[in-house]
Amino acid sequence: MATTEDRRETDSGIEVKPVYTQQDAAGAPLEPPGAFPFTRGPYPDMYRGRPWTIRQYAGFASAEETNKRFRYLLERGQTGLSVAFDLPTQLGYDSDDPRAAGEVGRTGVAIDSLADMELLFDGIPLGEVSTSMTINAPAALLLLLYELVAEGQGVAGEELRGTVQNDILKEYVARGNYIFPPRASMRITTDLFAYCHERLPRWNTISISGYHIREAGATAAQELAFTLAHGIAYCEAAVAAGLSPDEFGARLSFFFNAHNHFFQEVAKFRAARRLWAGIMRDRFGATNPKAQALRFHAQTGGSTLTAQQPENNVVRVAVQALSAVCGGAQSIHTNGFDEALALPTERSARIALRTQQLLAHEAGGTDTADPLGGAYFIESLTRELEDRAAELIALIDELGGAVAAVEQGFTQHEIEEAAYEHERQVAAGEKVIVGVNRFAEGDDEEMELHRLDPEAERRQVDRTRRVRAERDTSAAESALALVRETARGDGNLLVPMREALRVRCTVGEICTALREELGTYDAHLAP
Repeated sequence: MATTEDRRETDSGIEVKPVYTQQDAAGAPLEPPGAFPFTRGPYPDMYRGRPWTIRQYAGFASAEETNKRFRYLLERGQTGLSVAFDLPTQLGYDSDDPRAAGEVGRTGVAIDSLADMELLFDGIPLGEVSTSMTINAPAALLLLLYELVAEGQGVAGEELRGTVQNDILKEYVARGNYIFPPRASMRITTDLFAYCHERLPRWNTISISGYHIREAGATAAQELAFTLAHGIAYCEAAVAAGLSPDEFGARLSFFFNAHNHFFQEVAKFRAARRLWAGIMRDRFGATNPKAQALRFHAQTGGSTLTAQQPENNVVRVAVQALSAVCGGAQSIHTNGFDEALALPTERSARIALRTQQLLAHEAGGTDTADPLGGAYFIESLTRELEDRAAELIALIDELGGAVAAVEQGFTQHEIEEAAYEHERQVAAGEKVIVGVNRFAEGDDEEMELHRLDPEAERRQVDRTRRVRAERDTSAAESALALVRETARGDGNLLVPMREALRVRCTVGEICTALREELGTYDAHLAP
């Protein structure tokens, strides 16, 4: 047993012993990859038969500029697209809304209408690529726009592949980009499930996200527990809406953070699969292996990037990405080393992309499934994280489930406490951040950063106003009226929203109509 002086532990408070033996790995899984409970991976031969998708997140300024970045990445070997949206779009405001001023295109691409979405994917065959869209409160609207663009290309809904994040619960606990109250938001989420079941059968209808929970300061165990608790809530809502867990469960995906402690992250990914397999089988009676097997996207930790000595981030990103590879991710995004300072330049995006290609083609990353399976330390950490997450999930169950835990402020409080403790340890020098609180060197050399076109916001505002001026006003008003009427009832909201978008109603106009019918959420008024 370590003394107090030399005790070491992970950020989840798991003690790390000086040496691990076979006894520490007691109960390690004997099943092969591709078999329940999928600890070792969802597919029998993992990357030998199905390499992870290299999916670089991109989006800035205008649809035209983001389209150029997409083409740049695809030409250099990226195998899937991942769209970042700006804050006004994430919050359901059009670019010409006074509340959007100064934020248009800053943290992602601005999408106000079908005209923007057509430009975003101009010349990109949607029947041939897989696209992930990081959008939550207005997720249904962006998915419908994607479907409409594909339709314009002659691509049927049955051919579309990709994922829409659509995880609103984590917005209440970690990011704050919500619009409607939790239960109204859950209605839209399950409407999207049902719509895709009918029209977009290959689309992953939700990416249940622990990434932002971890970015907000949660520990690995909390990220694991809160993410899976949210997954349980979505499954319960889907079952209540009449959907089969064997069918919708096969279209669920997860999104985890690949953070700094390499070994803990590998164990976290393995524990996530083991826990989720049991949840789907035992809670929901799922017998379909595709519904039991957790599949996930991983992104390297944005909050771990430092503005000081930013080139150190190249190493951080490589180690984090390797943990996702060893943990069996189905797709991976690697951050640009300059993202603590600005949106990534083409140079930093290329280095991030090459990092994944090096792991796949030079480091042996695709050679074997679960390469660290059986390692005493990894198996011990996997079991410990599984146990700690299970305890937290049981506590959330006692509170009435994930939605009730959000409404009571429980999850938010737990994350805030963990974030405070991390900052305290860094400030006290108990947790080392290389180049920040140890090995600092004073002034860092200047770097070339990505600069946004100052005219991009004006052009975006002009285009949105032009769309309104040139559309059929009567058709737009009728379509918005039907959205309102459906919101007051219990019909599937995606059907009238699709028609409204088709006749050039804007994202902001539809969200305004829904705000007035469904209400809004104010965290300051919550418990």
